[in-house]
Amino acid sequence: MNDSRSIRLHYLFRAVILLAFALYIGHLVQQDALHYYVAPKLARWIRLCPVPLSLMALSLGLQAVLGKSSVLCDCEHRLPQSRWGSSALYSLFLLPLLLGFFLPDRALGSAAAARKGLSLSYTAIESGSGGKFTSANPYEAEFAELAGKLYAQPVIPVYPEIFSETLGAISLYKSQFAGKEILLSGFLYREPQGQGQTGYAVSRFLVQCCTADATPFGILLQPGTQISLPADTWIEVRGKLAVVLYQGVETLQVVPEAITAVPEPSTPYIYTNADAAAAWEALQPLSVR
Repeated sequence: MNDSRSIRLHYLFRAVILLAFALYIGHLVQQDALHYYVAPKLARWIRLCPVPLSLMALSLGLQAVLGKSSVLCDCEHRLPQSRWGSSALYSLFLLPLLLGFFLPDRALGSAAAARKGLSLSYTAIESGSGGKFTSANPYEAEFAELAGKLYAQPVIPVYPEIFSETLGAISLYKSQFAGKEILLSGFLYREPQGQGQTGYAVSRFLVQCCTADATPFGILLQPGTQISLPADTWIEVRGKLAVVLYQGVETLQVVPEAITAVPEPSTPYIYTNADAAAAWEALQPLSVR
């Protein structure tokens, strides 16, 4: 068992770490950088965390300084008894804090997409024929409704608010959308394909909770497209949809007519939408270039 002096030091270390986490979250809130790490539905709660963290740090600090030696103990959770053990334990918390403070806050890009593997389409069975978009599957019915609304557009705008749902609906009826014009934006993903060739895709990260579960999601650009922009440049692409065989699977691709570099959006990630068809209606007043 540790003596009271050792326990006080551990309490102080823990108080400092809790306070550092509170300051780091406060820093992210002040810099408006929480969206780089967590989804909006979680960010609203994360913003409140500095308050309880600071209170816990204050409590531990007061116990370390003013607490009676007779009531200080490590009975339930044994504290490390060696300096090496303590250093290893607290470095697990200090290292990510240091990285967070000193590394720039930025969105995930091509490097993370290459590690995770870029998802190019939903693995859905194509259904419907002609100009009809129907499905007996309740899950696909939502996409069918959205597909009907998209098909009626002369130029299909892929809004960030329903990015994955839009591409999912088009993918479900990919053959019917072949030749339709589309407008979308994302970061430029470059994938070497051997023999000096490079493949391109317009990509976004789909985030459910935080960047730990982020999935890179995108659509291919026609092979041979000449792009001089570096990877991770945010671009807007206007072109026509086509269905190609990619790695043995029928996949959507865009034959670009115009590629324009654009600023990175304030919210670079995309999130799922429970009612994509209703969201589409709400987004209609937005202008389409």
